[in-house]
Amino acid sequence: MNDSSLARSLVTCFGVGRLRPGPGTWGSLPPLGVALLLVWLLDRDPFTTSRLTIVNLTLLFLSLGATWVCLRYGRHAEAMFGNKDPQSVVADEVAGQALVLIGMPWRSITDPNGWGWNLGFVAIAFVAFRVMDIWKPPPAARMQSLPGGLGIVIDDLIAGIYALVITQIVVRLIL
Repeated sequence: MNDSSLARSLVTCFGVGRLRPGPGTWGSLPPLGVALLLVWLLDRDPFTTSRLTIVNLTLLFLSLGATWVCLRYGRHAEAMFGNKDPQSVVADEVAGQALVLIGMPWRSITDPNGWGWNLGFVAIAFVAFRVMDIWKPPPAARMQSLPGGLGIVIDDLIAGIYALVITQIVVRLIL
C-alpha cells in the first residue's frame, strides 16, 4: 500500500467517509461501536473501575489517533479530494465523537437495564455531537479556516468538548 492509498484509507476511516448521505454522520458511528463493543467484551459483574479505565483510555487513544491522522494527512486529503475539509474525510468526526464518550457512566450488561442505559446515553452523545458539529458554535467555525489538517480536525474537537459537557449534564443530572 502506497502513502496515498494509506492516507485515503485512514482519513476516510477505511471507506466510511464515502458512504452517503451524510458522511459525517456515518463517520461518527465507529467510536460508538468501539465503546459498546469494549463494554460488552470487558463486562463482568460488577463493571469495575479498571474496566472503565480501559474503555476511557481506548476512547482517548482513538481520539488522539484520529487527530494525528488529520494532522498528518490533512493537506494531502485536501489535495486528493480537491477542496478544504472534504466531506469524505471523517477521521475528524471519529476524533470528536470519541471525546464525547470519555468518562461516561457505563453499566454492566448483566444489569437488567444495562444495555438500555448504555444505548440511551450513547444515543444522546451521538445526537449532541452531530448537532454541535453541524452548528459549529464559537470558536469552532472560525477555527475551521486554519490550514490543512488542523483546520479539518479542530472544529470537531471543539464540537466534541461541547457535546461532552451537554451529554454529561443530561446523563448525570437529568437522567
